[in-house]
Amino acid sequence: MVDEEREGDVPAPLGSWIAPDYEVVAEFDFMQTGVTVSPTGRIFVSFPRWGDDVSFTVAEVVDGRPVPYPDSTVNRLDEANPATTFVSVQSVIVDPAERLWAVDTGSLAFAPHLPRGPKLVEIDLGSDKVARIIPIEGAATTPTTYINDVRFDLSRGEDGYAYVSDCDPTGALIVVDLATGDCWAKLRGHPTTSAQPDFRAIVEGRMRDNYVVGVDGIAVSADGSRLYYCPLSSRRLYSVAADLLTDESASDEAVAESIIDHGDKGASDGLESDAAGAVYSTSYEHSAVLRLDPDGTWTTLMHGPDLLWPDTLALADDGYLYLSANQLPRAPLFNANVDDRLPPYKIVRKAITGAPVRLTR
Repeated sequence: MVDEEREGDVPAPLGSWIAPDYEVVAEFDFMQTGVTVSPTGRIFVSFPRWGDDVSFTVAEVVDGRPVPYPDSTVNRLDEANPATTFVSVQSVIVDPAERLWAVDTGSLAFAPHLPRGPKLVEIDLGSDKVARIIPIEGAATTPTTYINDVRFDLSRGEDGYAYVSDCDPTGALIVVDLATGDCWAKLRGHPTTSAQPDFRAIVEGRMRDNYVVGVDGIAVSADGSRLYYCPLSSRRLYSVAADLLTDESASDEAVAESIIDHGDKGASDGLESDAAGAVYSTSYEHSAVLRLDPDGTWTTLMHGPDLLWPDTLALADDGYLYLSANQLPRAPLFNANVDDRLPPYKIVRKAITGAPVRLTR
């Protein structure tokens, strides 16, 4: 592990924050999870319905404040119509074609998802209108599926594919054919996609044995040949061959044979990648963000006291790596029903030498 910040040969004070040179982009009164940035610099965030009284679950950050996006109507909770309105959006991402996608879990406060609730929602950034809704359902899911994050490769197939993480304790990688809307799951219940048995994390000095979460972070390799992934309840980084994931007929046994274990990276939530082959990982036990270079070197990019639970990473065209930090371990759902959070919740960023992966024709 290499430290990003070090002044000559003088050691930093004990307990110091070695990479605090990031800037705060926005602060919110309610906890957010996802963040993404369009090529023109528009910032979007998601506010899952985990207990906070949020009137919207997707927002655009305008003048530092969240504004319901694309409008208030689609954001209004309507449990009678979960197929056409947002239930609880976990992640947002701008794809290589400059479309915004929302990952709607269809689940309130991690309860079993509503029928036809899990879905990918495409929003046209030119018209600011919902363009398409792709249900995530059928054999690709289980009653406790919780879709978490998404990445895109538009260079494959007719219209490309989306890779979606299902962080159910017996997790899976879900693949969506964007031309047909068909979806299927791979590696459901495999040891590399499932919560590690008896997993324990240490966050804020406290032992946490209540994290039972399967595959969470995902990232596409620079050339699109592999998908990186990691369970939240694990310290390993894995990758799998994209050719086999996108082959609906490929057996799980065949897919599993292509898995590479890239070793211990620490416990993490979100992943990201860049066009030069680096992989970025949050480090939630240490309030940090790390980078794995192609030569195998790990570097600390961000590390600071206000990065309690670094959640989602987004590398933007402006050369900044954006991070959502949301104090998740202090939220009632993860803290024995006690709310110890201290708003505001933050989006931060740091300039890096890296460009986002944009796989398109």
